[in-house]
Amino acid sequence: MKAILSLQEILQNKQFETAKVIAGSKGLHQQVKWVHVVEIAQIEKLLNGHELILSTGVSFGQDIEKFQSFVQQLINCKAAGLCIEKGSYIPEIPPEIIHLANNAQFPLILFHQEVSFVDITQEIHSVLINHQYQKITQLENYSQKLNKKLLTLTHENEILTYLQEHLEVQVIFEYSNKEKIFIPDVPIHDRKKYLCHTHSPATTEYYWRQPVYVMEKQHGMIHFLSETRVLTDYDHLLIDRTVTALAQHILRGLYVEEKRRLEESEWLRSWLEGGQTKEAIRNFLGRNDSFFQKSGMVLLCRKGDPQAPSLDKTYLTLLFRSTFEKLGFTLFFTEMKNTLTIIMLHSREEKSWKESMKEGVKALLDKQKDKKGNPTLRLAAGKYVQPLDQLSKSFQSAWEALQIQEQLLKGEVFSCFEELHIYRLISFMQRQHDLREFVMEYLEPVILYDKKHNGKLLETLKVYLSCNGSKKETASKLFIVRQTLYHRIQKLESLLGEDFMNPEKRLVIEFMVMVYEYLHTTSGYPEGESKVRSF
Repeated sequence: MKAILSLQEILQNKQFETAKVIAGSKGLHQQVKWVHVVEIAQIEKLLNGHELILSTGVSFGQDIEKFQSFVQQLINCKAAGLCIEKGSYIPEIPPEIIHLANNAQFPLILFHQEVSFVDITQEIHSVLINHQYQKITQLENYSQKLNKKLLTLTHENEILTYLQEHLEVQVIFEYSNKEKIFIPDVPIHDRKKYLCHTHSPATTEYYWRQPVYVMEKQHGMIHFLSETRVLTDYDHLLIDRTVTALAQHILRGLYVEEKRRLEESEWLRSWLEGGQTKEAIRNFLGRNDSFFQKSGMVLLCRKGDPQAPSLDKTYLTLLFRSTFEKLGFTLFFTEMKNTLTIIMLHSREEKSWKESMKEGVKALLDKQKDKKGNPTLRLAAGKYVQPLDQLSKSFQSAWEALQIQEQLLKGEVFSCFEELHIYRLISFMQRQHDLREFVMEYLEPVILYDKKHNGKLLETLKVYLSCNGSKKETASKLFIVRQTLYHRIQKLESLLGEDFMNPEKRLVIEFMVMVYEYLHTTSGYPEGESKVRSF
């Protein structure tokens, strides 16, 4: 079945037995989408194109200028043709009208006797609707066969070949790396003729292109070029169905590849823990020494709500890869302690890594939100290290950043270790000395009081210091009345000394409060476990 119904085919209907084409016979191949009876002179804004117009000429038949204007409007609107009933309104067709129609290859059809426009429209609309129904049925059959092919095919070329056999036009699949596949294949010296069309910024009736997107990333562009016929709406529907099937096939391939990559996780875990030699890392990266000298970092990802369903790790890895690879990162994935661990190697200028990383994190969090619009993931980035045998340092610092975020920065969903300035200082000092003794020297009275009386003096102290001693702001943040606050401050003065707000002492106390929170967050690890890895 043809994809369109042409005017030539419509004229074979019995309703047009007495009709004669008197001009524009070269345009009889035009598609007819609908039939309209029109008796007004100003019609240009009322048509969509490819309509067959029936008219008695009551509004323009006696005025040659109006008649010419009417026909020119139909030509401008790309109407399929004009059928005129010869009679009292139009006894003869003026030569000027015939000349205009011939020049524009616009079919002009004359009924030499009175006809029923009602019967014509009813008959032709039935033909058009039946043809449309058959095309929909044909489209569904095509889709079903295509879906069956998806179960057995091994390469996307098989999908495009199946489409080409139905369209009978030249198909060019342009991969994202600019490699091009011609279906059917054409000699190299003939390819330039087709490629000239693909560089055109706009599509035409004979040229169409459609991108192939998988998870919002373009994987290629398909070009369709016809030399003998116009590409129809039905062709576009076939193309849409096929592009969707092609995207599903590519996604399936990506999914399989991601599963294979996840199987590498054991080796990656050893790398993250510092258990791989430089030589082993070079072998893993394909003996690329320049790549080994590049910088890298570790990004940790876990669900924001511990009660939420488990994350689909394969889907997440695809999402991370599609987001970060276009920003210059090469990614490797593993999973540790219900946390997706991403090794990110940066191949562009070192100074741009943080900006690119933050851009990717923002895009990722924007895509992963719950029904209330809140991000569903927590992310933490470790130190930026070079060369790549130092990656264990980034891994440890990423865990530390995630732990600090979850315990001390609960309102945040992303933290970068290199921006946790005061906590980094505390971490360094803790590695050099045991800070608990210093903390207890300043805060022990308050800690013991809270423990004994189930009080909130330490919380009050922290907020009071952060508000620079403003009692009004402190009471507001603690949701207590000022009288209660005054009582607590008096108690703090009795425990810490009345001078605890003096500049030097206050600075030390404020720092010790942060140290205490840090130590409290990173304490209580099981025997033999690394602090930054336990949650």
